[in-house]
Amino acid sequence: MIDKQLLTQTVEDAIASTDAFIVDIKVTPDNFITVEIDSNTGIDIDTCADITRKIESVFDRDKEDYELEVGSAGLTSPFKVKGQYLKNIGNEVEVLTRDGRKLHGTLTEVGDDDTFTIAIPTKIKEPGMKRPTIVDKPETFNVADVKEVKYLIKFK
Repeated sequence: MIDKQLLTQTVEDAIASTDAFIVDIKVTPDNFITVEIDSNTGIDIDTCADITRKIESVFDRDKEDYELEVGSAGLTSPFKVKGQYLKNIGNEVEVLTRDGRKLHGTLTEVGDDDTFTIAIPTKIKEPGMKRPTIVDKPETFNVADVKEVKYLIKFK
């Protein structure tokens, strides 16, 4: 079976001179390897090809056969690592909490203690006003308390 620690170190070496970061690395018992990466500037095909070549130079297919897939984390995929949260500060996200609430808001802050804050647009009726106004109400979550967080795609 493929050594996942060596694989992770190989990918880290391949992306060391870039702004890319590892989102996930999976190795199945039948040696199907999936490497997901992301970066603040986006991932292009050349970056994926470079990582593939680096992995193939370390892991000999003649000794142990494997199938390899290297790609970027999907736009609609849930966030898995802190780098994805940091990349999306200022973007609208969808949060699904463990108690079943689905919230939409703008990701405003990512804490060092595995927390993040979103600004949720909320209607508030102020005294003396005829119509309610929309105010961004900040709400902070712990990553462990949510099922998933993902980028919210809006078509206007």
